[in-house]
Amino acid sequence: MAERYGILEEEKVFKDPVHRYIHVRDELIWELIGTKEFQRLRRIRQLGTTYLTFHGAEHTRFNHSLGVYEIMRRMVDNLGQKMTWDPEERLVCLSAALLHDIGHGPFSHSFEKVFHTDHEEWTRAIILGDTDVHTVLKGIGNDFPQKVSDVIAKTYSNKLVVSLISSQIDADRMDYLQRDAFYTGVSYGHFDMERLLRVMRPSEDQAVFKHSGMHAVEDYIMSRYQMYWQVYFHPVTRSAEVILSKILHRAKDLYGQGYQFLDKPKHFYSLFSGKITLEDYLKLDESVILYYFQEWQEESDPILQELCRRFMERRLFKYVECDPSAQMKIWPELIQLFGKIGLDPNYYLVIDSSSDLPYDFYRPGEEEERLPINLLKPNGDLRELSRESDVVEAISGKKRTDHKLYFPKDLLEDQRTFADEKKRIMTLLTAQEG
Repeated sequence: MAERYGILEEEKVFKDPVHRYIHVRDELIWELIGTKEFQRLRRIRQLGTTYLTFHGAEHTRFNHSLGVYEIMRRMVDNLGQKMTWDPEERLVCLSAALLHDIGHGPFSHSFEKVFHTDHEEWTRAIILGDTDVHTVLKGIGNDFPQKVSDVIAKTYSNKLVVSLISSQIDADRMDYLQRDAFYTGVSYGHFDMERLLRVMRPSEDQAVFKHSGMHAVEDYIMSRYQMYWQVYFHPVTRSAEVILSKILHRAKDLYGQGYQFLDKPKHFYSLFSGKITLEDYLKLDESVILYYFQEWQEESDPILQELCRRFMERRLFKYVECDPSAQMKIWPELIQLFGKIGLDPNYYLVIDSSSDLPYDFYRPGEEEERLPINLLKPNGDLRELSRESDVVEAISGKKRTDHKLYFPKDLLEDQRTFADEKKRIMTLLTAQEG
């Protein structure tokens, strides 16, 4: 292990509204925070378009990443009372926690869907590529960046380390549930993290929890369940994401058609062509995206212009609940009617689905293996959480899915030429709501 980084002469402290203080004692962590790649996260919101629903949700990936680091630091310290950490492996834990989201693009998941990118792949590219982050990590050793990347990829040899950053109860989730609840102003995401950290114990493959702390774990699971349906899948936020996605799709389609933009979207060229480099990717943040949305309001293409104005002015699509199986029967007619009145159904008629599995355990033969949350009994036996908790058993393995159909109700109501078509559209949409 190289001696380039040690302990800071004086501890650095960030004031934080969720954890009160974030403590940095390692030179390595302080250097990583100062890199341009990590500072870029200040310009990417943690919750994408959620600020259009909950006006306080302006916090960033930078805030969240520091919070995950702080929880990991406390986990490592607490577990260190029950086990001995290798000094380098301790730094692997802290670095992976800090950098786990460094590959996120602007508006995160909506952006990924349009351009088929994966933030975890970009995270590993930043850690292993020609970046300041990579240079700092190599100060520990030539193989240290690969070790941190392996934790992100879930291929690291020490599965306990992986579980602390990526499992059904980990530092990442512990921070974003509390942080997102704080900034959106809701009460759902609060749970007793102090208790969880106190009852966490190391095992060979993952962290487990003392049986006496089961109710704190239940509280965490239910907080996650409520946050997904009350905040993350909020229908207004989803409407904004639909419009955002359609703007990006329209710009990409126009580029492919040879359309001449008034303000050439040079930041998008490599994305549109599917040949984006790491250097190009790191130039993207939400200020760049919003700049183009502002400019595209003046474009001659009516669809791009209208969608951008709609997003920037927060004139979001309305929605109706829909049953996909029943909806398919009327879908061809809806598409025809939208086209007839001059609304391209590719951009103005959208089905959006959300689903969440609040807790599950490994089921042999299924595609995705989920490590269970295990409780440590006084006699040393491990028991899977849902076998001990009636509350968790009630929701365990039960995937909840929600489908909504989004459309521009204001444009339909303003329609005066095709009165019969408008009436029929509204009849079909209203029927969807049952």
